[in-house]
Amino acid sequence: MTREPGDLPERSHPSGVRSARSGRTAAAVTKRIVASRQGAMAGPGLILANGKSARGMVVGQSCSAVRLCVAILTAGSVIGLAHSAAADDVMVTKAPPPSAPAAYDWTGFYAGGNFGYAWGNSNFAGPAGISGSLNLAQPINTFNEAGSWFVGVQGGYNYMLPNRFVVGTEVDASFPTFRTVAPFYTLVPVSTGGIATLATPFGPEIYSETVLSSGTVRGRIGYAPGNWLFYLTGGYAWTYDQLTLMNAATGNTDTPNLWRSGWAAGAGVEVPVAPHWTAFLEYLYTDYGNSSVLFATNGQRFSSDFSLNEVRAGLNYQLGNDPAATIANASDVQGTDEVNFHGQTTVTWQGYPAFRSPYQGANSLPGGGEGRETVDATLAIGLRLWQGAELWIEPEIDQGFGIADTHGVAGYTSGEAYKLGFAYPYARFNRYFVRQVINLSGDTEKVDADFNQFEESETANRLVLTVGKYFPTDIFDTNKYATNPKADFLNWSVINNGAFDFGSDAWSDSYGAAAEWYQGNWTLRGGVFDMSQTPAGGGGDSALAYGLDPTFHQFELMGEIENRYTLWGHPGAIKLAGFVIRGDMGNYDNAIALSEATGLDVSDALAAVRTYQSRPGLLLNLEQQVTETVGLFARAGWADGNVEPSDNTDIDRTVSGGLSFNGKMWNRPDDTIGVAGVVNGISSAHIAYFNDGGLGIVIGDGQLPHYGLEDIIETYYSYSVSANTKVSFDYQFINNPAYNTDRGPVNVFAGRFHWQF
Repeated sequence: MTREPGDLPERSHPSGVRSARSGRTAAAVTKRIVASRQGAMAGPGLILANGKSARGMVVGQSCSAVRLCVAILTAGSVIGLAHSAAADDVMVTKAPPPSAPAAYDWTGFYAGGNFGYAWGNSNFAGPAGISGSLNLAQPINTFNEAGSWFVGVQGGYNYMLPNRFVVGTEVDASFPTFRTVAPFYTLVPVSTGGIATLATPFGPEIYSETVLSSGTVRGRIGYAPGNWLFYLTGGYAWTYDQLTLMNAATGNTDTPNLWRSGWAAGAGVEVPVAPHWTAFLEYLYTDYGNSSVLFATNGQRFSSDFSLNEVRAGLNYQLGNDPAATIANASDVQGTDEVNFHGQTTVTWQGYPAFRSPYQGANSLPGGGEGRETVDATLAIGLRLWQGAELWIEPEIDQGFGIADTHGVAGYTSGEAYKLGFAYPYARFNRYFVRQVINLSGDTEKVDADFNQFEESETANRLVLTVGKYFPTDIFDTNKYATNPKADFLNWSVINNGAFDFGSDAWSDSYGAAAEWYQGNWTLRGGVFDMSQTPAGGGGDSALAYGLDPTFHQFELMGEIENRYTLWGHPGAIKLAGFVIRGDMGNYDNAIALSEATGLDVSDALAAVRTYQSRPGLLLNLEQQVTETVGLFARAGWADGNVEPSDNTDIDRTVSGGLSFNGKMWNRPDDTIGVAGVVNGISSAHIAYFNDGGLGIVIGDGQLPHYGLEDIIETYYSYSVSANTKVSFDYQFINNPAYNTDRGPVNVFAGRFHWQF
């Protein structure tokens, strides 16, 4: 059997997905090479002549685990004793000792990434005797991505002297996690930074400073005994920070940015872990001296120092020749690997011209047109734990916004856009999960190493358990022709079922556990996932919606059954899924009644009537190969439209379908064309809520006097520049955006660049 990119007939691995006001992540692709089976999903237009994915799904290279090589010297001696009456001759023959494996040569350029934790302090002074100190360490909160941790990139050059002393230079840049917003910090958002409340002659004030980005240019000197490198490092350091001064009495707020310069010093250790790959652990101290800044609105000048301690761990890819191959190939002999690294970056620009818009609301697409970009870079780090078990960790750097700040269309236009955007790059952990495969019976299948996938052997019938933080759509509602915004379609209601209200934070992640049972051509899946602390729409404190519920009071149950079959000699699959959300959600009829009775804004009324209840939904998913180069897909979905959606988008029912064409038809087998259409709708209670001025998760025009189904047509062309690089062009026609026949239609254009290793 051959498993195609995006074609996961026996198991769905992490794939590109998105959520309401949320976006995208690294896609996971698995190509399986096994004996032929009827259930093989040979997707049209997906396997290239060189075995790569024609749709640009994220792929990577397998890295064998490092093994400590023990050089066992064997010496053979042959001693011949010849005894004769005349004399005794003794001859000793000694075999030459075998040569020891070459020690690692550190000479060459390298590039890589890191993540770590920072802490420190800042002493400040202002007018009229104002002074204090900021504690720059913030606790890590994995439910809302908070804390003074960071992700960075680095590159440099090493030169190793004959005596194994190593000298070199390195440049790096680091980006803190997303600045935590209220109510997690009730004053001002910070990442690596601190907040102080002050009693001043000007009234109560709030002062803060937080890092937006930082970096260093350093020299390195070290010694490399064997394959280890121990080094000292030091040089120039910079940081770009945002300061805030808020007067609580007047409300006057200043938020100037400040460049700081200083010095850095530290030490570290680095060791090869796989051919071309090294891992390091490093401590770095940075001191940025004293700087001053004017808070113009408040008419005050503050001066402050700023220093940080950082502990960081990372990986470097050593360019050029790699003698480490001679010391890290033990796993190759056994046919398995124990560490695995993959990476990708995606840049998407999307925009639209002005369209008919007689009015607009808080969650509308602006009628004048606009363009926005999103950028992300992901590193997937895998570690084999034991037989059949894998640990995966995915640090990521993101930047940018969706058009209209990810509002305005229920079937939102880009799966590469998050619920929350930021103008500066910021760090997050896309995934960290453990997967356990338990083989049961049937033919043995070989699974090649890939993104979020180790090389392994599996039986056709097996159990797969996945626990940790990942995307529910990594496992549920997958479709090889329409699932990955980095490679195929962009629209939310095309790459996933629009009615699928899956549990997620602002970036589509959720804590959860899922089990999959593969038996012949059938697969049964079940899972439970955390939800956000409160629904993302309506009134109330919507900031709670961007983080997950640490108490698991809000949760979701999911189930799916899949049948794989062959139709007229071509493989296909059909999936039926259902979900039930349990949590505090509002009923639209109750919200409208409360609003009419009290005059309360209907969005606030929706928040006021939230009670602990259920919201169910049903999903249908079809994929079918039509010819060797053409594939068909379709989805249909329904969710209870009397209860507000929680985490995804404002769709109660949907039907979508489309075709995927492989470029082999026009002698470009690495290219893909996709065409899709989708129709989205909402319930009558949902319509009445929007007509009264209610706000949803991503839509809300302030009124909805003339409801119409939201119709979307999308097409894209993915052009293969190389095996690892794809450039795509995307167009979407949207009729009745946000179900409003008074506005639109809208023509949305996009360009996408995707690179992977």
